[in-house]
Amino acid sequence: MGAPMARNLLKAGHALAVWNRTAEKAQPLVGVGARLAHSPAEAVAGAELVISMVSDGTAGAALVGDAKVRAALGANVIWVDMSSAKPEEARWQNASLAELGVAHLDAPVSGGVAGAEAGTLAIMVGGAAETFERAAPVLQAMGHPTRVGPSGAGQLAKLANQAIVAVTIGAVAEAMLFLRETGADPAAVRAALKGGFADSTILQMHGARMTNGDFEPGGLAHLQLKDLRNALSEAQATGLTLPMVESVHDRFEHLCDEMDGGMKDHSALFLELCKQNQMDG
Repeated sequence: MGAPMARNLLKAGHALAVWNRTAEKAQPLVGVGARLAHSPAEAVAGAELVISMVSDGTAGAALVGDAKVRAALGANVIWVDMSSAKPEEARWQNASLAELGVAHLDAPVSGGVAGAEAGTLAIMVGGAAETFERAAPVLQAMGHPTRVGPSGAGQLAKLANQAIVAVTIGAVAEAMLFLRETGADPAAVRAALKGGFADSTILQMHGARMTNGDFEPGGLAHLQLKDLRNALSEAQATGLTLPMVESVHDRFEHLCDEMDGGMKDHSALFLELCKQNQMDG
């Protein structure tokens, strides 16, 4: 996700320093105008705006809490964390950076690698309105930013998004298996449903993946599971029961832990459904 997002920042004319734990992954960006940093502290030194796009809140906290990174941050900097994390982790980042006079936004995204490449990501932003207004012109180079509330609200929006995605993947999997086994043409049915009330990107894109048996990762199943765990944790803390999310969480857990499917695309939930029905995927 980070590489195509960085390319769009460069296309928009922003000066950009890039860092990745595996330097070879960032190296291609040098060819399109980025400066390769050899450490996180080097990357943030002199920056007006810092963007982190890492695997989870633990990785994000390690960056924010790094003493060398904190020493390198300048005054009036904005740190935008575009990773998917827990709302409480976003609030911790906000409070920790505020001690340095650094503003913070939690701004997770939806749209996958395709959206990152096209610059059409849905960007859900939590944080102060003034900070959002300052950062919005940069975020617009990567997609469509919307402020959804105070610190942590961006992560809440992402968890809601991931709940919808996971439940919809489960519904599409059942529909595709039902069509396959009852004799209808799943591809033709998807075409017939275009523009109708049941249509969705998940139906068209992941429905085709399920029919074709293509589970090369776009959105990784184990990251989908992580987000569902975070959503259920937040719901539990609020006293809410989310039965559909609980059910699809258990299925993703089985796919990842029992079927070794964590590195497959999240549409591979279809394989878990096939196993339940003692069928091949």
